Amino acid sequence: MMNETDLTRADLNLLVLFETVMRERHVGRTAQRLNLSPSAVSHGLSRLRALLADPLFIKTPRGVTPTDRALALEAPVAEILARVRAVVATSAPFDPRTSARAFTIGAPDGTAAVFLPPLVKALRREAPHVDIRIRQLMPRPGETSIEAAWRDAFTDLDARAMDLAVMPVATAPLRFAMRTLFEEGFVIAARSGHPWLAKPTLSAFVVAEHLVVSHTGDANGFVDIALAERGLARRVALTAPNFMLALALLADSDLLAAVPRSLFELHGRRFKLGCAKAPLALPRFALNAFAPKPALEDAGLSWLVALLARRRFVNSDAA
Repeated sequence: MMNETDLTRADLNLLVLFETVMRERHVGRTAQRLNLSPSAVSHGLSRLRALLADPLFIKTPRGVTPTDRALALEAPVAEILARVRAVVATSAPFDPRTSARAFTIGAPDGTAAVFLPPLVKALRREAPHVDIRIRQLMPRPGETSIEAAWRDAFTDLDARAMDLAVMPVATAPLRFAMRTLFEEGFVIAARSGHPWLAKPTLSAFVVAEHLVVSHTGDANGFVDIALAERGLARRVALTAPNFMLALALLADSDLLAAVPRSLFELHGRRFKLGCAKAPLALPRFALNAFAPKPALEDAGLSWLVALLARRRFVNSDAA
């Protein structure tokens, strides 16, 4: 490992040189790409070899081939340069019309499927070069507290593994800012023409076969809790790990499933599904966006949060 003295001899441009040689596998092409002379590239490689105590690249008739040490360094060097480029990008004035930044948003799949379509449309108009990365968030299995179930997402936000998290959580530690995006509830979905949709009674609901969305395969969900309070139970014939798969499965079965209303209104028609109001009270909740307060000093991230917050989401009360 390099100690503090070694770092004083290090030059960030040497890492860029290393990255380019790894990509090109050729000194001449590296020189062209970096707008340097071949001798300057060779000199830089000599400095890298001395710094890292390894030949790094071996000459071949067709160019150069990396040593095992160079191959081992490829990923760490790429990560370092990515972080440096991100720092440089955020230090410049943010202009959505010209920015080529990438933002990572964490969200459950059913939530991402709601806010992504309007967000993508807005980006196409306002920020055509901005990229979005979605990181799927899932609650901790077995947690009865909502805040506890999603605490891993706050850990990831602290670690800057993502820029923003959108979750069905009402409160957060004080170091996080929160912005409500939309309110959500549930409807009962089934294939078009399902008999239950014509007569959506509680008794018929209980005797029907059901699908539950659960990434762990746990068949006991919030609907079962609501039923148990009435002394009732249902048969869960199938679990699915995400809501979009659940919609596809409903289309070709006689199963019923509780799905987020906004998700159904955006995507139910393409699967030829119908829906009805649940025959018992089901929870409603807010979908909130969270980010560390210091991170929102970044003009780009602050712009993204504002953009999400002003999107119009489908969320009527009509079944």
